[in-house]
Amino acid sequence: MRKLPRVLVVEDEPAIAELIAVNLRHNGFAPIVVFDADAARREVEAVLPDVVLLDWMLPGGSGLALARLWRSHERTKGVPIIMLTARSEESDKVQGLDAGADDYVTKPFSTQELLARIRAVLRRRVPEAVPDRVAAGALVLDAEAHRVSFEGRELRMGPTEFRLLHFLMKHPERVHSRSTLLDRVWGDHVFIEERTVDVHIKRLREALGPAGVALETVRGAGYRFTARPLQTPVDTASA
Repeated sequence: MRKLPRVLVVEDEPAIAELIAVNLRHNGFAPIVVFDADAARREVEAVLPDVVLLDWMLPGGSGLALARLWRSHERTKGVPIIMLTARSEESDKVQGLDAGADDYVTKPFSTQELLARIRAVLRRRVPEAVPDRVAAGALVLDAEAHRVSFEGRELRMGPTEFRLLHFLMKHPERVHSRSTLLDRVWGDHVFIEERTVDVHIKRLREALGPAGVALETVRGAGYRFTARPLQTPVDTASA
């Protein structure tokens, strides 16, 4: 029997929580509904969900604080999080994405769009396990092992940042527009604003540390990965 994906719904409005749960059940998901931050923490500690739908304002804490908490721990950092909130300003969306959310849906929302976004984050949760290893100087990405290292030290990053880096390293020295990156990394079926790319590029640079210099912003055009800053310089004195 196929295991249904577990969706943790963290929503303090019972009517909205029930609407979401009913639609999830009818579309092949197993919803678990909680109404406050403490219950959400306990649920995640007990069993990891496949995806979390997370409201911003909750009794006992904020959705942002929960997202940051889960992203800071090894066990929970890879769980996809979709913020589901009435806060629709761009600054709110940036805060949500910066806190670690993979996507951001504003109320009122279309249930079909919400289902599409859930399916999308589940599809991109784990990179395709294909024999694939790409290197740029001391920066090495192993897609099969899902590992990135720089100068022999393993780097930690979220699944979306991993996929973004993988695509950029596979297509170096080319400028990729935000819309191209959305299509190639997120998928053209996903309803995400182009501003989302900027947030994930920022998070990827932070995860790469010194290797982040390889990610170049091309004003008015997009982003480019260049291996030149990562190459070992030639020691002409000993040549």
